[in-house]
Amino acid sequence: MASHRLLQRLPRALHVEVGILTGHRLNFRKKDDAGLSAKCDIELTDDHSDEVIGVVYQISIDDKQTLDQIEGLGSGYDEKIVQVTTLSGNILSSVTYFAIDIDHSLIPYHWYKQHVLRGAIEHGLPADYISKIESFESQEDTDERRSHRELSIYL
Repeated sequence: MASHRLLQRLPRALHVEVGILTGHRLNFRKKDDAGLSAKCDIELTDDHSDEVIGVVYQISIDDKQTLDQIEGLGSGYDEKIVQVTTLSGNILSSVTYFAIDIDHSLIPYHWYKQHVLRGAIEHGLPADYISKIESFESQEDTDERRSHRELSIYL
């Protein structure tokens, strides 16, 4: 969600608007490549009181292929087209990733949770949603170099 992180990967990505996806909830349950920590997942609940609030970006087909490779489309994530409602009331078709390699026992690294949290704050998501993100437990990454590298984009 953090533009710093996305633009580092896809410099031509364009921010469109904040979007709300109903019938889903944000969770950290996707197993990372090493099986040591959790990444984000948009969990389908079919409960219309559940919402995921995120940021819609417009990217090129080439950039989508790059992002698919980075995110592990087909191995850790799959994708689906969803209808999101923007804060201005527009309904957009959007592609999102959802976890297919799930482990409920894992929690995210602090730096990963910071990417999500910083994006939520940057894009002005509601305070209660930011609090919800803050409430997720996270863990220290034993690889200090990776942690520093991940967070250095905000310096």
